[in-house]
Amino acid sequence: MGDAKLPAIRVERLSDGPIICPETHPIAGRNIQGPSLIRVPDWVEQPLGRYYLYFADHKGSHIRLAHADDLLGPWRIHSPGSLRIEHSHFPSDPPEFDERMLNRAVKRHRQNPRYNRLPHSLLAEFTTPHIASPDAHVDEQNQRIVMYFHGLEDFGVQRSRVAVSRDGINFQARPEILGRTYLRAFKHDGFTFGIAMPGHVYRSTDGLSGFEKGPTLFNPDMRHCAVLKRGKRLHVFWTQVGHAPERILLSTIDLSAPWTQWQETKAVEVLRPERSWEGAELPLEPSMGSVAYGRVNQLRDPAIFEEAGRVYLLYAIAGEAGIAIAELHLTN
Repeated sequence: MGDAKLPAIRVERLSDGPIICPETHPIAGRNIQGPSLIRVPDWVEQPLGRYYLYFADHKGSHIRLAHADDLLGPWRIHSPGSLRIEHSHFPSDPPEFDERMLNRAVKRHRQNPRYNRLPHSLLAEFTTPHIASPDAHVDEQNQRIVMYFHGLEDFGVQRSRVAVSRDGINFQARPEILGRTYLRAFKHDGFTFGIAMPGHVYRSTDGLSGFEKGPTLFNPDMRHCAVLKRGKRLHVFWTQVGHAPERILLSTIDLSAPWTQWQETKAVEVLRPERSWEGAELPLEPSMGSVAYGRVNQLRDPAIFEEAGRVYLLYAIAGEAGIAIAELHLTN
């Protein structure tokens, strides 16, 4: 782990409350997490709004979609959502298994500290069909929107795929498995790179197929991350399972080194729950892997959005109880 100097960051919350939560958007459901925001490109005909915000229920059956003409809203839920599990190439029915498979999977997962404490049974973790963690990108050259997402591929196995769309609403998923879950993609040196949980790095020549596995960074308890590229340095915003409270951290990676030699710097804290709507008044307890049921004292699922020279951070509040937005002010 490197010790390069990190930029100074000031976080400015842009509203005194979430932009989406169950209380203001009951149609969105009770579990709201995994944001990914895009500015709708001009070539999309008859858009729902200027901005599309993709998010999910941690164990949901489709990728949700909200739209607005201003970053602070009002945000409206497009009730059909976008990509649905039946069109994702992930199974929509629980996978079959036998006792031997269950015992082997339990033994394997018990060796991972992330699974020593779960908010539900391991069986539910191994068998609940779902798709989640959208990571959307506007591909101006090909006039399409590319969205990475993950789902349950088989008994106890979750993986990532990619889908493309001409309008940001109707997506066509591709069958190829790309890598691990919670993939966040960025372009560098002619490749599309991705960082998946926990810290697995991949690269592809076209961003849609043939993802090559590279180094593993961070630690086994890294959860979701977001990435911001500045020249030859990648800023990685991330959270860690087991922290009390779970909070948003920042490490950087020097991209000038060969990708197989990349290393992350020691993390610094960027944001923790400080408002009641972020869960700050709730008991201070180590976070657990998987779903957050109900409101908890945690921030999760950072996402980065850039527009007109400004950098925004979206994040899940009170565990997985809504989405908030802040502006990041970075100085080198």
